[in-house]
Amino acid sequence: MDLIRKISPFIAQPISQLNKLHKLTVWDLGDQAIEHLMQMKTLQTLSLDLNASPVWGRRSHLQFPGFDDSKLLRLISNKLEYISDFLDSLQVVRTKGIDIRLTRPSENGSAILSHFFAILKERCDNDNLSSFIFVDPLSKFPVKLDVFMSLHAYHNLSALTIWTDYGISISNQELCQLARAWPKLKMLNISRFASTNQTTLPTFHGLINLIRLCPSLTYLALVIDTTKLNGIDLQCPGGGICNMNLRKLILGNSHIDSPLNVALMLSALFPNLGLIIWIRP
Repeated sequence: MDLIRKISPFIAQPISQLNKLHKLTVWDLGDQAIEHLMQMKTLQTLSLDLNASPVWGRRSHLQFPGFDDSKLLRLISNKLEYISDFLDSLQVVRTKGIDIRLTRPSENGSAILSHFFAILKERCDNDNLSSFIFVDPLSKFPVKLDVFMSLHAYHNLSALTIWTDYGISISNQELCQLARAWPKLKMLNISRFASTNQTTLPTFHGLINLIRLCPSLTYLALVIDTTKLNGIDLQCPGGGICNMNLRKLILGNSHIDSPLNVALMLSALFPNLGLIIWIRP
């Protein structure tokens, strides 16, 4: 850590002079260097490793407006608290994409997640954000979708990925609320795996409402309960509604009792589907 403190100024100085730099991956170089990066108008993609953040201590509130009109801000850390602290030090973040990557399991689960999303809501411009990725691959606790409800403020979202190994508990009603908030969605990747004790899963009823409310979907990753088909006409599900745009569907480890019924449903709902990925439970 002492080495990082010593060499960071020598790294930051030449980087700030690269006037045509479009993409940068770097560790946390300290507040002064971050201020320089914010002023680089050509910088479109920044991947910032915040694992070195404790070296610099508690951040002061920066006087620059944040990363203005960039395409992607990727923040990587072994603790979500470091990411929250970094975002809280900015005035506003105007970027089209935010990508959060955790390299260690989250602790205290929902409390830390709720704190992070509260800060994100305060700092991130509602109109600019069109893509949000949250990856916590080593998560040891189930996540409820209501933790992510503050994302509803970002009405221009067209791509959403929430990836946890433990799965996300989501009902048909919650899936419908999500779809109403983001009618422009083209990519929805919120559930590739359902844990054995995850009792709440959307059904085909929820899927039908999703494609009705988000007609532009081209990519969908969602674990569903395929066994509950009551009230659905397999030959004409949803009264004939379909999505002609969807090309890729990931069902994860969805439980399938009747492959024939599932095939009939999917072929009717997604006539142009090119790829289905299913993992046998």
